[in-house]
Amino acid sequence: MLHATPNGAPVLDPATKLAVDGFLDRYDNPSTRELYEIDLRIFLTWCRTHGIDPLAIRRPQLEAFSRYLTLERRNSTATVAHRLGVVRSFYEVAVDDELLDRNPARLLRVPRVHTDPARMIGLDRREFGAILTAARHHSPDRWALVALLGLMGLRVTEACSIDVESFHQRVERGHQVLSFVGKGSKPATAPIPVPVLRALEEARGDRTSGPLLVRHDGERLDRRTAHRWVKRLGVVAGIDKPVTPHALRRTYVTLALDAGVPPREVQRGARHAKLDTTMRYDVARLDMDRHANHSLAAFVAGAM
Repeated sequence: MLHATPNGAPVLDPATKLAVDGFLDRYDNPSTRELYEIDLRIFLTWCRTHGIDPLAIRRPQLEAFSRYLTLERRNSTATVAHRLGVVRSFYEVAVDDELLDRNPARLLRVPRVHTDPARMIGLDRREFGAILTAARHHSPDRWALVALLGLMGLRVTEACSIDVESFHQRVERGHQVLSFVGKGSKPATAPIPVPVLRALEEARGDRTSGPLLVRHDGERLDRRTAHRWVKRLGVVAGIDKPVTPHALRRTYVTLALDAGVPPREVQRGARHAKLDTTMRYDVARLDMDRHANHSLAAFVAGAM
């Protein structure tokens, strides 16, 4: 069973700790591991509060946990689906590790998340130009961050991980390149366009090593701080919708397709595992350009 520390955090019995450690140890990416650890902590704390042994839980009790996330924690549908997915995966691994005979979450009802295709479309050319200009005028670090996200399609954790050594004096086949570790711990190398290189060199200054992007305290830029930087730049640029680091990555895909880059090449640039992911962006942007509403309005206008 679970016990509680003075601050309310769950203390795991040996069997549960073995199951948790076995699940988390599957993930090498620190950000993924941290996120899943938070999800499991919420679940295990709920179990402790209700006197439930996580390794003896039943599906109806898991349904109660789902209602707790929705009604008491007021998590969004997407967050509930994510956290229940983590719990279900946790039990799948526990069964595979022979710590349980069955997966109590196998038939757990997970809410469907419906995504508006229009939300996949990033900033338009004018909006991205405005935020890039705002970043350049603010500071070299912010300029480099926006360039990495919007002109090279990096994920925010990838951009934060860049060291000066990742690009300084690195040349392959006549191109200065950026080397980094991408999603799934996959190494990646990409050529650096001249406008991005200028931003990176400004951020580098006279340094030859160490993290490229740093916070005001001199520490490496982290995901949360990067999110605040980008959000603030969106306001400064006069963009009347939320701007996040991932929105800038979506902008990379959308504007590359607008520029006529073949989807397969955009897939390679964005490092999407499947072409279907890239094509969803393409469908979303074409749906807006070729929507039936435009044709109908033009047809009716001819009779007025």
